[in-house]
Amino acid sequence: MLARIRSAAVLGIDAYLVDVETDIANGLPSFTTVGLPQGAVKEGRERVGAALANSAYQLPLKRITVNLAPADVRKDGSAFDLPIAIGILCATEQLGAVDRGNGGSGDRGMKGPKDRERAGSPEGDRRPLHRSTAQPPGITEYLIIGELGLEGDLRPVRGVLPIALAARRAGLKGVVVPVHNLAEASVVEGIEVLGAATLREVAAFFADGQALRQAAGGTPRRSGNGGAAGPDLAEVRGQEQAKRALEIAAAGSHNLLMIGPPGAGKTMLARRLPGILPVMTLEESLETTKVHSVAGLLPPGGSLVTARPFRAPHHTISDAGLIGGGSYPRPGEVSLAHGGVLFLDELPEFRKNVLEVLRQPLEDGFVTISRAATSLCYPARFMLAAAMNPCPCGYFGDRHRTCTCGPLGVERYLSRLSGPLLDRIDLHVAVSAVPYQELSCERSGEPSGVIRERVDRAREMQLSRFVGREGVYANAHMAPDDLRRFCRVTAQAEALLKTAIVRLRLSARAYHRVLKIARTVADLALSARIQPQHVAEAVQYRSLDRPARA
Repeated sequence: MLARIRSAAVLGIDAYLVDVETDIANGLPSFTTVGLPQGAVKEGRERVGAALANSAYQLPLKRITVNLAPADVRKDGSAFDLPIAIGILCATEQLGAVDRGNGGSGDRGMKGPKDRERAGSPEGDRRPLHRSTAQPPGITEYLIIGELGLEGDLRPVRGVLPIALAARRAGLKGVVVPVHNLAEASVVEGIEVLGAATLREVAAFFADGQALRQAAGGTPRRSGNGGAAGPDLAEVRGQEQAKRALEIAAAGSHNLLMIGPPGAGKTMLARRLPGILPVMTLEESLETTKVHSVAGLLPPGGSLVTARPFRAPHHTISDAGLIGGGSYPRPGEVSLAHGGVLFLDELPEFRKNVLEVLRQPLEDGFVTISRAATSLCYPARFMLAAAMNPCPCGYFGDRHRTCTCGPLGVERYLSRLSGPLLDRIDLHVAVSAVPYQELSCERSGEPSGVIRERVDRAREMQLSRFVGREGVYANAHMAPDDLRRFCRVTAQAEALLKTAIVRLRLSARAYHRVLKIARTVADLALSARIQPQHVAEAVQYRSLDRPARA
């Protein structure tokens, strides 16, 4: 007997359909899976066999061949367990209601060629068993995925959201997923989403039409709080200049580097940056959820990710961990931070080859990982927030403590950051130690909610400005053509900008960064044109440009 079940696999953050073809033939008992299956797929035969036996079904003592088509694309993961098990049940006529198609008699509940002969089938047992098809009507209209436990229970799998989107693009009627993935799949509209807890529930649905679970009506359950809660900037004493830099960075989606002595509050400030970012749009939320779904980071029963991610990897991370990769590429930290913040503390302590791989995602908003077998592209549109000491001991330039590094040690420490990388960081902010008077002051600063309101107004101006520009949502994303069109400066501002560029000998990229920051400062001031004060504030954030330190 032959059965065909629709399933899917994930490639990058997108999914493609896979036909799970199961053939039962006479011969020595065997279970072979073909179609470039990898470790978890190959091991699935043991899980499928145990799950069938413990669910009161039979695994036939015949030659079982499972083909995963297309056969020239690598298959990984445990999501094929359920479609393989359903395929075996269909091919062995253990589902009850069976449709034989044009070549069968149309009778139900038959168990083999001898039964067909007793029922008067004109073909009798002359037709080979493995040439016929036996599966319930309409089963190919559903996409089936799920991992099987040995008792026949269904366990959650990765990448359900992109798989459900692929099913809708293919025009399928619905998807059948483990019940723990039901909320995630229900984000996709225009397709029937069904959840099951056991193999027997899925079999009963296709055999007898018994109902499966559906997501609760209304808005799908979401993971996260949309940035409404979390650490508040009102808790930070002093550091008004750094808070202003955070506001500018959030308003224009600019990259930020804070330089200051140990204990000045750099990490504390960075962890409060997501709280002043605008709420994610539906498009941003869907794309971020796809990345987290593929990486297996969605909580059980979670749905859309609406809180902007905050990723803070340790400085011992490898380049593959940061950018993504492996023998079969997985998303790295830059992709897991998509739509949110990537915080790199103690920036010069990261290995230089690790930092240099940040150039492409910082410039393009995506990362391409190429391997011999495949080439994948992951989204990586994030805000980089970094922190560092001014020298190895941390007290260079401090008025109260003496630096023990010497000029050569300071220069060698700063040289760990290449010029091209610094050019891609918009804001360089000095964070000094907080005086006792400000630490002991009972008066708190502006709460994050008030700052977020100003950020939202600036972002609304930018969204209306960039209507029709694909991939441009904030000032930091502007291309050179956008700068000429939207960054109009007054005559006085242009003269000030020219003086700053000549004296600091800024690169072309740094010049563009200054224009983008000035445009954001003007947006926060609700100004249509860039004024001299906007340029002056933008220029002061380029303190680490190498010619300026010479």
